[in-house]
Amino acid sequence: MKLFNVEEANALLPTVRRICARITRGHARLVALQEAARCAAEGAAQTGGGFMPEGAEYVTALMRVAEGAAQLESLGVQLKDYARGLVDFPSLRDGRVVLLCWEFGEGDRLEWWHDVEAGFAGRQRL
Repeated sequence: MKLFNVEEANALLPTVRRICARITRGHARLVALQEAARCAAEGAAQTGGGFMPEGAEYVTALMRVAEGAAQLESLGVQLKDYARGLVDFPSLRDGRVVLLCWEFGEGDRLEWWHDVEAGFAGRQRL
């Protein structure tokens, strides 16, 4: 597990922001196409073949989300919520691992952290 200090995480935020923008857009498109995908899957189960006119768009959105998640993982950043673009940067604070927390749409600098077990609800100001 990569550990970040606040300065390292802040330096990475422009890259993380771009990746999270792609992930949240892709996720929103997947949600919008969810009903069409469900109907196509049901058709396939009932008749042995299903059709989804937006199939290529669905696959593109799915790949966008998967690639973005993989990019974040390769950077050592943990994606917590696809829809919100919520990410955590593992860090050390007082000798224990904590998570520096950032959500897509927040500012250009990290402002929050939380204990690993506390999650988003336990966020505290840096």
